[in-house]
Amino acid sequence: MEENRMNVTEFILMGLTQNPRMQRILILALLITYIVTVTGNLLILATIICSHTLESPMYFFLAFLSLIDACYSSSIIPKMLADLLSGTKTISFNGCLTQIFTEHFLGASEIVLLVVMAYDRYVAICRPLHYVTVMNHRVCYLLVGASWTVGFLHSIGQIAVTLWLSFCGPNIMDHFMCDIFPLIQLSCTDTFLVGLLVAANGGVIPVITFVMLLMSYIVILCSLRTHSPTGRRKALSTCGSHITVVVLFFVPCIFMYLRPVATYSMDKAITVFYTLVTPMLNPIIYTVRNAEVKNAIRVLLKRNVISVNK
Repeated sequence: MEENRMNVTEFILMGLTQNPRMQRILILALLITYIVTVTGNLLILATIICSHTLESPMYFFLAFLSLIDACYSSSIIPKMLADLLSGTKTISFNGCLTQIFTEHFLGASEIVLLVVMAYDRYVAICRPLHYVTVMNHRVCYLLVGASWTVGFLHSIGQIAVTLWLSFCGPNIMDHFMCDIFPLIQLSCTDTFLVGLLVAANGGVIPVITFVMLLMSYIVILCSLRTHSPTGRRKALSTCGSHITVVVLFFVPCIFMYLRPVATYSMDKAITVFYTLVTPMLNPIIYTVRNAEVKNAIRVLLKRNVISVNK
């Protein structure tokens, strides 16, 4: 690793803005975003764990999705806030690799988990008589374990690619966090092959997955024609939430990673959207039209209020 670093031991993150007034506004915005994201996702997680009415596999997977989103925001926003408050925007070489590993581990795990959730909806809607047998507890645990395993292997691949690179000069990264493409651009070696590997690992796989998800939801929606109006509305509500989350997460990821190693003016804005905004929106998307989750949250909050008053 020392040989790969050369004379670069840390990187300087330029952040979202250099304007002092905008930075003060950004601190407040990031703090609110972080509080809302973590609170919303942990509330859903706690509700699913404590509620006896949310014991289906769909909510089991939703609990892990909420956990991933809370951790994902925690891997980015606290560092941004610390940089803005302290005025120092440096990150060590190892710290940069750690952040890249964490981001891609959680991001890839979420991609697989969204596929698992789509499969769960497919079995529930298209094969309802076999649902309890197919989606048993053992299968659910195996599917969640598979999502974490794929995320880990994906992250190891990203880190292995960066360890091939040499950093012998520029260390200013025009970004607000460490990511694979901004890091590759600082390398003083030929990055063509590395760029192809990263695009394959981080871009092609999400595209294939995204297309498969869209096709699966088309099959699910077509099968709803045989359901009753009440069942159709409930299935559309659930699938609508899933499709919204899939589009919000996959489209920015595909734009960011399925391309040559380059920097575009909109990169920071798109990264903000899928790393900060989407994890904040997910709890809202999954609860606004889901009466079961909203009722369970009300019961949990009332229970806590009563226990505090006692």
